[in-house]
Amino acid sequence: MAYAFDHERYCAELAHQAGLFEAALGAAGPDRLAAPVPTCPEWTLRELTVHLGGAYRWFAHIVRTRATEPVSPADVAGGAGPGDDTGLDELAEWFADGARDAVTALREADPHAPTWSWADDHTPAFWARRATHETVVHRADACLAAGTDFQVSPEIAADCVDEWLHLLTLPQLRARKESLRLLDERAGARLHLHPTDTPTGPHGATDDAAPVEWVIDLTAPAQDAAEGPAHGLSWHRGHAKADVALRGPLTDLLLVLQRRLPSHSPRVEVLGDRTLLDLWLRATSFD
Repeated sequence: MAYAFDHERYCAELAHQAGLFEAALGAAGPDRLAAPVPTCPEWTLRELTVHLGGAYRWFAHIVRTRATEPVSPADVAGGAGPGDDTGLDELAEWFADGARDAVTALREADPHAPTWSWADDHTPAFWARRATHETVVHRADACLAAGTDFQVSPEIAADCVDEWLHLLTLPQLRARKESLRLLDERAGARLHLHPTDTPTGPHGATDDAAPVEWVIDLTAPAQDAAEGPAHGLSWHRGHAKADVALRGPLTDLLLVLQRRLPSHSPRVEVLGDRTLLDLWLRATSFD
């Protein structure tokens, strides 16, 4: 699929989002490092920071070495973090070093050079986009842990939704995530995501071919790829009647889809079959 932004924009956005994550970490303060993250209760804020900082080093290693096969994060130098006894300042510095390493590796890379990934795009361009949106979502976790407000620009939120839906359609992801098969019981159903604000980027409201709404169709999984989609769902930008619609600001729609905001929050509106939305959220959870 075509990406909404060019490679340099993703690199710049990654640097920006990492800086905002670091600011949320600072706002939390040293006393909250050991506290569970509300949206990732199996992690403390320190562990969330180590996860993302380690991921940055993993991204950088894959891109810099132009990996041709999977790389174990355990084999990446420094990826395990600075140690459980380090203070907030040292943890934040370690995190920032990883972010800078990832941004530098991505900027120095040919965005179209053959490079391993677990998805369908085997280039550094994939990793620049993936790293950006991974940071956006985990920044929401950090803000919730810190008790600070989370916002993301509508155009970045929209691209994050695009990427998430695309990844969910990949046969290789369906093969790894048993929960996606729960959607088969509602084959033929349709969901509609309806933002109440509008981005102005290249895939925004000025692009008549790509309205900033999403239609998700649950399809019966094909036994043979030649017969149709093997993943059990498809999606496109557009407006259509559906069994259930989720309405709200793009940031909040993204947070609901990523299970960082309950679907019963007054910040969003659910119209139609709420049980279908609940099934979707349960099936697409990677927790």
